[in-house]
Amino acid sequence: MYQKAKVKERESKIEGEGMKKEEDEPFKKKKEGDEKKGWSEIRLAVEELSLVKHDKVVSTLAFLSVSNLLLQVLDKIGPTMAVLRQDVQRNIERLQELYVSDPSRYSSLAEILKKEVSEGTTRKPESHARAMLWLTRSMDFSIAVLDRLEKNSELNLVQVVEDAYKDTLKPWHGWISSAAYKVALKLIPERKIFISILMGKGQDYNMLKADIQNLVLMLQSLLNESHALFRKFRLDRLKST
Repeated sequence: MYQKAKVKERESKIEGEGMKKEEDEPFKKKKEGDEKKGWSEIRLAVEELSLVKHDKVVSTLAFLSVSNLLLQVLDKIGPTMAVLRQDVQRNIERLQELYVSDPSRYSSLAEILKKEVSEGTTRKPESHARAMLWLTRSMDFSIAVLDRLEKNSELNLVQVVEDAYKDTLKPWHGWISSAAYKVALKLIPERKIFISILMGKGQDYNMLKADIQNLVLMLQSLLNESHALFRKFRLDRLKST
Protein backbone atom coordinates (compact mmCIF):
# COMPACT_ATOMS: atom_id res chain seq x y z
CA MET A 1 0.00 0.00 0.00
CA TYR A 2 2.79 2.34 0.94
CA GLN A 3 4.58 1.69 -2.38
CA LYS A 4 1.38 2.27 -4.37
CA ALA A 5 0.85 5.55 -2.57
CA LYS A 6 4.40 6.64 -3.39
CA VAL A 7 3.95 5.71 -7.05
CA LYS A 8 0.73 7.72 -7.25
CA GLU A 9 2.41 10.64 -5.56
CA ARG A 10 5.28 10.50 -8.07
CA GLU A 11 2.85 10.27 -11.02
CA SER A 12 0.88 13.24 -9.73
CA LYS A 13 4.08 15.23 -9.40
CA ILE A 14 5.12 14.40 -12.98
CA GLU A 15 1.66 15.29 -14.31
CA GLY A 16 1.77 18.54 -12.39
CA GLU A 17 5.15 19.42 -13.85
CA GLY A 18 3.88 18.55 -17.33
CA MET A 19 0.83 20.74 -16.91
CA LYS A 20 3.02 23.55 -15.61
CA LYS A 21 5.23 23.32 -18.72
CA GLU A 22 2.16 23.40 -20.97
CA GLU A 23 0.82 26.39 -19.09
CA ASP A 24 4.16 28.16 -19.30
CA GLU A 25 4.56 27.54 -23.05
CA PRO A 26 2.05 30.19 -24.22
CA PHE A 27 3.72 32.72 -21.94
CA LYS A 28 7.12 31.92 -23.48
CA LYS A 29 5.72 32.33 -26.97
CA LYS A 30 4.01 35.53 -25.96
CA LYS A 31 7.25 36.83 -24.49
CA GLU A 32 9.13 36.02 -27.70
CA GLY A 33 6.41 37.71 -29.73
CA ASP A 34 6.52 40.79 -27.52
CA GLU A 35 10.28 41.02 -27.99
CA LYS A 36 9.97 40.85 -31.78
CA LYS A 37 7.35 43.59 -31.77
CA GLY A 38 10.11 46.06 -31.02
CA TRP A 39 12.40 44.78 -33.74
CA SER A 40 13.12 46.71 -36.89
CA GLU A 41 12.12 45.10 -40.17
CA ILE A 42 15.83 44.88 -40.96
CA ARG A 43 16.37 42.69 -37.89
CA LEU A 44 13.30 40.61 -38.70
CA ALA A 45 14.71 40.15 -42.20
CA VAL A 46 18.03 38.95 -40.78
CA GLU A 47 16.26 36.39 -38.62
CA GLU A 48 14.09 35.22 -41.50
CA LEU A 49 17.09 34.81 -43.78
CA SER A 50 18.98 32.89 -41.12
CA LEU A 51 16.21 30.28 -41.22
CA VAL A 52 16.35 29.90 -45.00
CA LYS A 53 18.51 27.00 -46.11
CA HIS A 54 21.17 28.37 -48.41
CA ASP A 55 23.89 26.68 -50.40
CA LYS A 56 25.75 27.25 -53.66
CA VAL A 57 22.63 26.34 -55.62
CA VAL A 58 20.39 29.40 -55.35
CA SER A 59 16.98 28.05 -54.40
CA THR A 60 13.93 29.72 -55.89
CA LEU A 61 12.25 29.80 -52.49
CA ALA A 62 15.18 31.62 -50.85
CA PHE A 63 15.35 34.02 -53.78
CA LEU A 64 11.64 34.83 -53.50
CA SER A 65 11.98 35.31 -49.75
CA VAL A 66 14.77 37.85 -50.22
CA SER A 67 12.85 39.57 -53.03
CA ASN A 68 9.88 40.10 -50.73
CA LEU A 69 12.20 41.65 -48.15
CA LEU A 70 13.29 44.05 -50.86
CA LEU A 71 9.73 45.34 -51.15
CA GLN A 72 9.79 46.26 -47.47
CA VAL A 73 12.91 48.39 -47.94
CA LEU A 74 11.41 50.14 -50.96
CA ASP A 75 8.23 50.82 -49.01
CA LYS A 76 10.31 52.53 -46.33
CA ILE A 77 11.92 54.86 -48.86
CA GLY A 78 8.40 55.89 -49.78
CA PRO A 79 6.38 56.71 -52.92
CA THR A 80 9.53 57.91 -54.65
CA MET A 81 10.35 54.25 -55.34
CA ALA A 82 6.84 53.42 -56.58
CA VAL A 83 7.94 52.66 -60.16
CA LEU A 84 10.74 50.36 -59.03
CA ARG A 85 8.43 48.73 -56.50
CA GLN A 86 5.86 47.94 -59.18
CA ASP A 87 8.51 46.27 -61.31
CA VAL A 88 9.76 44.25 -58.34
CA GLN A 89 6.23 43.19 -57.39
CA ARG A 90 5.42 42.15 -60.95
CA ASN A 91 8.63 40.13 -61.27
CA ILE A 92 8.06 38.41 -57.92
CA GLU A 93 4.54 37.41 -58.94
CA ARG A 94 5.75 36.08 -62.29
CA LEU A 95 8.48 33.97 -60.71
CA GLN A 96 6.27 32.84 -57.84
CA GLU A 97 3.55 31.68 -60.22
CA LEU A 98 6.05 29.49 -62.06
CA TYR A 99 7.50 28.07 -58.85
CA VAL A 100 4.09 27.19 -57.39
CA SER A 101 3.13 25.40 -60.61
CA ASP A 102 5.83 22.77 -59.97
CA PRO A 103 8.06 23.39 -56.89
CA SER A 104 10.22 20.31 -57.43
CA ARG A 105 10.92 21.12 -61.07
CA TYR A 106 11.61 24.81 -60.46
CA SER A 107 13.37 24.46 -57.12
CA SER A 108 16.42 26.49 -58.20
CA LEU A 109 17.15 29.47 -60.43
CA ALA A 110 19.49 27.30 -62.49
CA GLU A 111 16.69 24.90 -63.40
CA ILE A 112 14.45 27.75 -64.52
CA LEU A 113 17.22 29.23 -66.64
CA LYS A 114 18.03 25.85 -68.22
CA LYS A 115 14.38 25.44 -69.18
CA GLU A 116 14.16 28.84 -70.85
CA VAL A 117 17.53 28.45 -72.56
CA SER A 118 16.34 25.19 -74.10
CA GLU A 119 13.14 26.93 -75.24
CA GLY A 120 15.02 29.97 -76.53
CA THR A 121 12.89 32.37 -74.45
CA THR A 122 15.41 33.83 -71.97
CA ARG A 123 15.69 37.19 -73.74
CA LYS A 124 11.99 37.74 -74.28
CA PRO A 125 10.47 40.69 -72.36
CA GLU A 126 8.21 38.49 -70.21
CA SER A 127 10.72 35.70 -69.55
CA HIS A 128 11.36 34.43 -66.04
CA ALA A 129 15.07 34.87 -66.71
CA ARG A 130 14.55 38.63 -67.09
CA ALA A 131 12.38 38.69 -63.98
CA MET A 132 15.14 37.04 -61.94
CA LEU A 133 17.82 39.28 -63.41
CA TRP A 134 15.95 42.49 -62.57
CA LEU A 135 15.06 41.25 -59.11
CA THR A 136 18.75 40.62 -58.51
CA ARG A 137 19.68 44.09 -59.74
CA SER A 138 16.97 45.65 -57.59
CA MET A 139 18.36 43.80 -54.58
CA ASP A 140 21.82 45.12 -55.48
CA PHE A 141 20.36 48.63 -55.37
CA SER A 142 18.61 48.17 -52.02
CA ILE A 143 21.66 46.64 -50.38
CA ALA A 144 23.82 49.44 -51.78
CA VAL A 145 21.45 52.01 -50.26
CA LEU A 146 21.53 50.36 -46.83
CA ASP A 147 25.29 49.80 -46.96
CA ARG A 148 26.01 53.44 -47.83
CA LEU A 149 23.53 54.61 -45.23
CA GLU A 150 25.39 52.66 -42.56
CA LYS A 151 28.92 53.61 -43.67
CA ASN A 152 28.45 57.29 -44.60
CA SER A 153 26.73 59.19 -41.82
CA GLU A 154 27.51 62.54 -43.45
CA LEU A 155 25.62 61.83 -46.68
CA ASN A 156 21.98 62.82 -47.06
CA LEU A 157 19.54 60.23 -48.38
CA VAL A 158 19.38 61.76 -51.85
CA GLN A 159 23.15 61.32 -52.22
CA VAL A 160 22.97 57.79 -50.82
CA VAL A 161 20.24 56.74 -53.24
CA GLU A 162 21.84 58.52 -56.19
CA ASP A 163 25.23 56.88 -55.62
CA ALA A 164 23.61 53.46 -55.17
CA TYR A 165 21.59 53.94 -58.36
CA LYS A 166 24.65 54.91 -60.41
CA ASP A 167 26.53 51.81 -59.29
CA THR A 168 23.73 49.25 -59.62
CA LEU A 169 20.76 50.11 -61.84
CA LYS A 170 21.84 53.00 -64.05
CA PRO A 171 24.26 50.95 -66.22
CA TRP A 172 21.31 48.75 -67.26
CA HIS A 173 18.59 51.39 -67.61
CA GLY A 174 17.61 52.97 -70.89
CA TRP A 175 16.65 56.63 -71.15
CA ILE A 176 12.99 56.03 -70.19
CA SER A 177 13.88 54.29 -66.92
CA SER A 178 16.59 56.84 -66.15
CA ALA A 179 14.17 59.71 -66.70
CA ALA A 180 11.63 58.13 -64.33
CA TYR A 181 14.35 57.77 -61.70
CA LYS A 182 15.35 61.45 -61.96
CA VAL A 183 11.77 62.47 -61.21
CA ALA A 184 11.58 60.04 -58.28
CA LEU A 185 14.81 61.38 -56.79
CA LYS A 186 13.10 64.69 -56.01
CA LEU A 187 10.63 62.97 -53.66
CA ILE A 188 13.10 61.17 -51.40
CA PRO A 189 12.59 61.87 -47.66
CA GLU A 190 15.25 63.28 -45.35
CA ARG A 191 17.86 60.92 -43.97
CA LYS A 192 16.67 61.31 -40.35
CA ILE A 193 13.09 60.49 -41.30
CA PHE A 194 14.17 57.42 -43.26
CA ILE A 195 16.34 56.13 -40.41
CA SER A 196 13.59 56.68 -37.85
CA ILE A 197 11.22 54.68 -40.07
CA LEU A 198 13.74 51.85 -40.38
CA MET A 199 14.41 51.64 -36.65
CA GLY A 200 12.26 49.44 -34.47
CA LYS A 201 10.79 50.50 -31.15
CA GLY A 202 13.39 50.53 -28.43
CA GLN A 203 16.24 50.47 -30.95
CA ASP A 204 18.96 53.05 -31.31
CA TYR A 205 21.03 53.96 -34.36
CA ASN A 206 23.93 51.70 -33.39
CA MET A 207 21.61 48.70 -33.19
CA LEU A 208 20.18 49.54 -36.60
CA LYS A 209 23.69 49.81 -38.06
CA ALA A 210 24.55 46.37 -36.70
CA ASP A 211 21.37 44.93 -38.22
CA ILE A 212 22.19 46.49 -41.60
CA GLN A 213 25.72 45.07 -41.50
CA ASN A 214 24.34 41.59 -40.83
CA LEU A 215 21.75 41.86 -43.59
CA VAL A 216 24.25 43.09 -46.18
CA LEU A 217 26.63 40.27 -45.28
CA MET A 218 23.92 37.62 -45.56
CA LEU A 219 22.56 38.89 -48.86
CA GLN A 220 25.86 39.49 -50.61
CA SER A 221 26.63 35.79 -50.88
CA LEU A 222 23.27 35.02 -52.51
CA LEU A 223 23.61 37.96 -54.89
CA ASN A 224 27.13 36.96 -55.93
CA GLU A 225 25.94 33.45 -56.74
CA SER A 226 22.95 34.81 -58.67
CA HIS A 227 25.18 37.08 -60.77
CA ALA A 228 27.54 34.18 -61.46
CA LEU A 229 24.57 32.21 -62.75
CA PHE A 230 23.52 34.99 -65.12
CA ARG A 231 27.07 35.28 -66.43
CA LYS A 232 27.14 31.55 -67.04
CA PHE A 233 24.04 31.80 -69.23
CA ARG A 234 25.25 35.08 -70.79
CA LEU A 235 22.32 37.10 -69.51
CA ASP A 236 24.25 39.55 -67.35
CA ARG A 237 24.46 42.29 -70.02
CA LEU A 238 20.73 42.60 -70.76
CA LYS A 239 19.37 46.15 -70.59
CA SER A 240 15.95 47.73 -70.25
CA THR A 241 14.42 50.45 -72.41
